[in-house]
Amino acid sequence: MKKVSPKYKLAAKEVDPSKQYTVSEALTLVKKVAFAKFDETVDLAFRLGIDPRHADQMVRGAIVMPAGTGKKTTVVVITAGEKLAEAEKAGADFVGGEDIINKIAGGWMDFDRVIATPDMMGKIGKIARVLGPRGLMPNPKLGTVTTDVAKAVNEQKAGKVEYRADKNGIVHVPIGKKSFTEAQLTENFKAVCGAILRAKPASSKGTYVKSLVVSATMSPGVRIDALDASAVSL
Repeated sequence: MKKVSPKYKLAAKEVDPSKQYTVSEALTLVKKVAFAKFDETVDLAFRLGIDPRHADQMVRGAIVMPAGTGKKTTVVVITAGEKLAEAEKAGADFVGGEDIINKIAGGWMDFDRVIATPDMMGKIGKIARVLGPRGLMPNPKLGTVTTDVAKAVNEQKAGKVEYRADKNGIVHVPIGKKSFTEAQLTENFKAVCGAILRAKPASSKGTYVKSLVVSATMSPGVRIDALDASAVSL
C-alpha cells in the first residue's frame, strides 16, 4: 500500500473529491493545497472519449503557452548552410549538423527539444531510435521540422508545449508552476483547453471530455467541471 504523507492528508482534506469545481475555484484551490517546498508544476489531465488505437482518433498537437511554462527550455537545431547562423541568432542553445547527430548518437542528451530543417531528416534517421522514445523526434506536424528555424526556436523558448493522448485516451499538459498567479494559470488553461477541444476527432462519438483534473506535482487532484472549462476556453 502506498504510504501517504501527513502533509498530503492535510491537503486532501481541503479538496472535495465528489465536487466538480469551476475553473477559477480549481486553480485557486490547487495553489492553496500545493505544499512542497519546491516550485511544483501544475498539470492538467484530460480523460477523452476517444480510441487512440485508431489513427483518426488520435489527439496530438503543440501550443505556445501565453504565460510561458516557468521552465527554461534547452533547444537543439540540426541544420546546415545559412540556417546555422539563423538558428544561433534566434537563441538556440546548440546548433550544428552531422556533428550534433553524432554527438547524440554517442549518448549526449542535455536538451529538451530538437528542431531540424527538412534537408537534415534523412541523416537524423540514424538517431530516431534514441529521440523517438523520449518524444524528441522532430515532427512537421508539431512545427519542429521547418525551414523557419527562427520562428520555431522562438516558440520553444517562449514555452511551446506538446501534448498527445496515451493509450487510455488521457492527455497530460503542464500549464505552469504553483508560483504563477491565478491569472497566468488561467491564461494558459484557456489556451490548452481550447486547443484540446478544437482537436476533437470527427470520428469521436459521445462525450469528448469525460473528466478534467488539475493538480500540482505532489498534491491531490482537483476535478474541474468540463462544461465550465468549455465555456471559459471557447
